Amino acid sequence: MPQDQDWPDGARWPESHTEQTDLLPRVPQHVGPQSVGSPLDGPTEKLATPTEQQDEEQEPAKGKSFRKPAIIAGAVVGALAVLYGLDLAISSGDVPRGTTVAGVEVGGMSQVEAERELRDKIEPRLTQPVSLKIGAVEEKLDPARSGLTLNWGATLEQAGDQPLNPFTRLSSLFGGTREVGVVTSTDDEALTGAIDRLKQAGTRAPAEGGIRFDGATPVAVEPAPGQELDTAKARSIIIDGWADGGALTLPVTSTPVKTTPEGVHAALEVAKVAVSGPVVVKGDGKDAKIEPAVIAAALTFEPVDGGGLNPKVDLVKVTDAVKPQLAPTEKEGKDAQVVFEGGAPTVTPSVDGTGVKYDTAFATLLDVLKKPDGREIKVEYTKAPAKVTTEQANQLGIKEVIGEFTTKGFATDSGINIRTVAAKVNGAIVKPGETFSLNGFTGPRTSAQGYVEAGVIKDGAPGREVGGGISQFATTLYNAAYFSGLKDAGHKEHSYYISRYPAAREATVFQNHDGSSVIDLKFTNDAQTGVAIQTIWTSGSITVKIWGTKRYDVESITGGRSAETAPQEKPGPTTGKCSPSNGAPGFTTSDTRVLREAGTGREIRRDTRTVRYNPQPKIVCGPPPAVPPPAG
Repeated sequence: MPQDQDWPDGARWPESHTEQTDLLPRVPQHVGPQSVGSPLDGPTEKLATPTEQQDEEQEPAKGKSFRKPAIIAGAVVGALAVLYGLDLAISSGDVPRGTTVAGVEVGGMSQVEAERELRDKIEPRLTQPVSLKIGAVEEKLDPARSGLTLNWGATLEQAGDQPLNPFTRLSSLFGGTREVGVVTSTDDEALTGAIDRLKQAGTRAPAEGGIRFDGATPVAVEPAPGQELDTAKARSIIIDGWADGGALTLPVTSTPVKTTPEGVHAALEVAKVAVSGPVVVKGDGKDAKIEPAVIAAALTFEPVDGGGLNPKVDLVKVTDAVKPQLAPTEKEGKDAQVVFEGGAPTVTPSVDGTGVKYDTAFATLLDVLKKPDGREIKVEYTKAPAKVTTEQANQLGIKEVIGEFTTKGFATDSGINIRTVAAKVNGAIVKPGETFSLNGFTGPRTSAQGYVEAGVIKDGAPGREVGGGISQFATTLYNAAYFSGLKDAGHKEHSYYISRYPAAREATVFQNHDGSSVIDLKFTNDAQTGVAIQTIWTSGSITVKIWGTKRYDVESITGGRSAETAPQEKPGPTTGKCSPSNGAPGFTTSDTRVLREAGTGREIRRDTRTVRYNPQPKIVCGPPPAVPPPAG
């Protein structure tokens, strides 16, 4: 039916079923079954049933329920859009909210404010040493000396600006942080040097477990793996974290050890038994003891595969402790000697001795040390032949004088020392191929051996020492070996020339107070036969003869003097006796030894030695101290 059709009484067409129902005429309450509406009532429609009417009313209600959330959502979007616009206008160009740099909150600040905040909070810590942990080692790092500085501009550029993305920007309003760290500028050379120092400080060699002794008490030493700094990773960690203000842990590589704690403690039990008491060494008529302190000093433990430790005994230390105790049970042998009777050498027979067989004496000691009781060892004895037997001495070919030399003139005190050393050396035998050392043969030359204080040249100047004057004997012995054709094995001339000795053909010797050698005289017997040294002392001279089998006729050619230097004046001592002297010039000279074959005269070789002598100082004595006049 058209919507614009008029109804009676000027009524218009209803717009909905609901409105149509409101306009229908009232229906009589009591109408029969066959009753129909009056014509005056107007056109009639079939009335809607209650069910139909209810369904029709629900349709507009459902439309309203969808419209409300949409309105709310639109309002929210609009509000967020407004908020985004305001935030964009207010914070454009600022550091993003929630941003931290090295733990310092700078989010939402302007670039200038952020840099000021960072400088206030971070700069004070940049001058402080950075604590480092390198495995088991703790160290400090000086940032300035290590070439570390903070690049403020690059750090803030790294932080960036407020994002334009609305979702990112709006979400930052509701919390959350973002750590961007700092940007470090480095002096590569300085940082490399600092890391190298850290590597050296942090490197630990692997320490094997073991047993040490506190006196005679064994103590376990736990094994400790070694470590070495991983420099590449350490560099990265330092650059990234040095400005954070906290301690940094640097990575290390570990070096394993062989031993295990279980192996160490098993060895500790062995060590406890080893030093639980002395070991008795049974000798011939006398016993010795290896005390726990000696055992502790001689016992060591070595790592082995499997984590354990094997005990080992230093038999030299054990032998040194036992030898003095068993010395009375041994019989000392005597070497054959060459003695000079009636001007000719004769051989005195050698005598064999008996001694403990120390090379095998302690073969079972380690087994004995593992026992808590029955700790005894019985030693064996063996013959101890002389170093030079009678047969050997007779076969040395010592039959004639092959070289000799005499020096004269010495002070009384020097003469005592020369006689003492000459008596010691007299009869010494030098076998073929052996080297004779004057300091080594005599040993310490102190008052205990009969030497007295006499004149010496010390540090280029006259002085006095116990054993002074021995250089005259050394010069005499050197020249006897020189004319015997024996090989020079080391000697030293005096610092300045002494006129009673041949120039460039003399020698001096010197020892420390403890007997250790400083300047020595040595020669080697390079002949096929042996030689013997004979010394003859008188109150005014010392002669040394060397006996053997003659090989050479020897000639000495002395060179001229050159490069002379005048002596310098030197004040004499102000206390005690002062002996003035005119001194002597220094100069350079040489000596050539010519060796010719004995019997044929054929020249074998020539050896030249050049020597520089210092000038002997001129000693000037001052006036004697004034004597005060006697009291009036």
